[in-house]
Amino acid sequence: MSVWEERHSRGEVPSVWPYGLDGVREFAPVHVLDLPAPDRLARLRARAGLGPRSRVGLAFTWDENAAFRLQVTRPHERFVSGVIWLTDLIERGAVPARLIEVLRRAEALWVLSEAQVEPLRELFGARGPRVVAVPFGVDAEFFSPRPYPAQPRIVSIGNDRDRDPQTLFRALALVREARPDVELVVQTSASGAPDGVEVVQRMTHRELRELYGTASVVATATRPNLHVSGMTVTLEALATGRPVVNTDTPGMGQYVAEGRTGNLVPVGDADAMARRLIALLDDPAGAEAMGRDGRRVVEESFRTQVMCAHLSTLLLSVAE
Repeated sequence: MSVWEERHSRGEVPSVWPYGLDGVREFAPVHVLDLPAPDRLARLRARAGLGPRSRVGLAFTWDENAAFRLQVTRPHERFVSGVIWLTDLIERGAVPARLIEVLRRAEALWVLSEAQVEPLRELFGARGPRVVAVPFGVDAEFFSPRPYPAQPRIVSIGNDRDRDPQTLFRALALVREARPDVELVVQTSASGAPDGVEVVQRMTHRELRELYGTASVVATATRPNLHVSGMTVTLEALATGRPVVNTDTPGMGQYVAEGRTGNLVPVGDADAMARRLIALLDDPAGAEAMGRDGRRVVEESFRTQVMCAHLSTLLLSVAE
């Protein structure tokens, strides 16, 4: 955590803590724990009830993997955890039994997509932990509004396992045919980018912030998922004042207002994505207005401070 704080002080990364969780300190005292990855012996001892003694107090983890590490290496009598990927594992019928056993003991679980709430309630049942949807937030000071560019450019960012680079590449090839003057920049490790696409492997947060500022529109294509893959990039782009064109997966409609801050297209539909991108490129004044609306929406509803206020309300309700 101290390394991240040092990088933040130099203006290299957003928020004092990752995900802006330092904002929780405004509502209650917070003590940070380092959670080592448990080895096989630690996991076996914990499962047999021979692990470390549970600590008193309420613990909080960002995701289910951190919750597992917590309860194996630094177990707490009471804990609250975020859940990100588990709902997609449920959809695939690949539910990890040991993780479920750990999460079942949580006081509450929180998710960043309303589409995740019911699958978790069904999994854990009426006697399971409370499940609450919390809006995600980004550092709206680090990702600040930039003047809309004169040179048309589409930017796409993201490498997670639920991205759909092939649909994105097909869409960009269609855009290139219709508007050969448009610059295309994609940050990805996927192969198969069409001619005319500049591929970037890695970017620092500071480089990413500057790239958003050069974009006319930011595009994100994803496969079906419930945890809103691409949510972070979407909100960072909107905070910069850029409209977005995204795949319409469950939960994405919470973060993108169709026709106001961006457009949502069906999963795998490269033609629809290309049409939406071209329409925004052909109407820069309208695209700039969408970006302004996007910035306002982030300031009102999707800043890290808003997210931390929701999380703090949940934590304080559990602590009472």
